[in-house]
Amino acid sequence: MNLLEKLRSKSARIGIIGLGYVGIPLAVRFSEIGFGVLGFDIDQERVSTLNAGKSPIEHIASSDITQMVANKFEATTDFSRIGEADAIIICVPTPLSKHREPDLSFITGTMETIAPYIRSGQVISLESTTWPGTTEEVLKPYLTKRDFQVGTDIYLVYSPEREDPGNPNFTTRTIPKVVGGTTPQCMEVGLELYGHAVDRVVPVTSTQAAELVKLLENIHRAVNIGLVNEMKTIADRMSIDIYEVIDAAATKPFGFTPYYPGPGLGGHCIPIDPFYLTWKAREFGLNTHFIELAGDTNRNMPAWVVGKVANTLNDRQKALNGARILALGIAYKKDVDDVRESPSIMVMELLRDKGALVDYSDPHAPTFPKMREHHFDLSSVELSPETLASYDCVVLLTDHSEFDYEMILKHAPVIVDTRGKYRGSHDSVVKA
Repeated sequence: MNLLEKLRSKSARIGIIGLGYVGIPLAVRFSEIGFGVLGFDIDQERVSTLNAGKSPIEHIASSDITQMVANKFEATTDFSRIGEADAIIICVPTPLSKHREPDLSFITGTMETIAPYIRSGQVISLESTTWPGTTEEVLKPYLTKRDFQVGTDIYLVYSPEREDPGNPNFTTRTIPKVVGGTTPQCMEVGLELYGHAVDRVVPVTSTQAAELVKLLENIHRAVNIGLVNEMKTIADRMSIDIYEVIDAAATKPFGFTPYYPGPGLGGHCIPIDPFYLTWKAREFGLNTHFIELAGDTNRNMPAWVVGKVANTLNDRQKALNGARILALGIAYKKDVDDVRESPSIMVMELLRDKGALVDYSDPHAPTFPKMREHHFDLSSVELSPETLASYDCVVLLTDHSEFDYEMILKHAPVIVDTRGKYRGSHDSVVKA
C-alpha cells in the first residue's frame, strides 16, 4: 500500500516532532479521527506526562490526552523510531538569536537527528514559522544527501501552524490549513494528510508561498499593533483616552479594524516572525523599513510602561527604587498559561533593574515558570484587600478574566492599567 492509500484509509501512522502548543493539539486531532500517532520530544518529563494521560498545557484538557492514549498514542524521546511513522510533522521552535537573527537550530538539529532513520514512502511536513525558502534550502538537502528523489521516493511540504492558545472559538479542525508542496506530487500528499484533520485546506503553489503566508499573517498584526501603540503614546501626551478613540472608530462599518494597545508584543510568533522576513529580505538587497519601525515601537512599550509607573509614583512623592510593585498577569495574553516572549516579564525585569521590589499575581502561573532567558524566584500572590493595599503600585499587564477588578480598584493605592480594563476616569487609575 503506497502513502496516499495509507492516508486515505487512515492506516498511516502520524509522527509529530515537538509536543508543545502546536504539536499536542495536532496529535489530539489526528488521534480522534482514527490515525495512530507517535509523538517525539526531547523533554523526558513532558513525554512521561503525556504517556500518563495528563496535559502539560492548561487550555488542553487532560481528558483529551487520556482519550488519545487510549487510542494508542505514544510519546517518546527515541528519535530512532522515526521510521515507524508514515507522516512526519515538525513543530519545533524557531526563536531569534541574541542578535535578533533567525535561529533554525531546532529545525536543523531535528533533521540531523532523524535523517539516518528517514525511509522511502514518508511525507515530511514543516509547520514551524520561518523565512521563505527554508523547506527547499534547509530541509530538502537532508533528503537528497540520502539519495531520495523528492516527489517520488519521499514527499516534502510546508504547512504553517495557526494555533491560538485559549481561543474557544477556533479549534485545530476549524482553522483553515495552508499547504504548499515541493512538487505537485508532494502537494497531493500534503492535501491528503491535512484534509482528514481540518475542515478546509488552502493549497498554494509552493512551499515558499506557504512560508510567506505565515509571515504576512503575523506581520499584519505586528504592524497594526505597532501603529496603535504609537497612537497610544500620542493620545496620552494630548490627554486623550485612546480606548475611547478606538471604540468610536470601530463603529465605522467599513475600512477599519480595531486593534488595541498593550505593554508590548508577546507569544512565540508576533514579536519574532517579522525579523525572519527582514533577515531574508537583505539577501535580495531589500530593506523592510515599515516592518522594522513597527517592531521598534512594540519593543519600546515595556520601557514606556515602566516610565509611566515611575511618573505615577513620583506624583505621589514615592521613588521607584525600593517601591513595592505588584504585576497582575505574566502570561502574554489573557486566560492562558503561555508566557513565551511575554511583555509582562520584560516590564517586571525593567522594574527590578531600577530597584523596585516586584511580585506578581497570575491564576494561570502559580509559580514563575522556568525560562531560558528570564528568572524570578517567585510564586503568585493571592489577591485580597489587605494584599493589594500593601503595595505602592499595582500594574495591570495581562487582563485575565479571573481577576476581581472591582476589588482591585477599591483597594489598590494606584493602578497603572496597560490593557484599558478600567474605562472612563478613576482617581486611582493611570492608563499606560
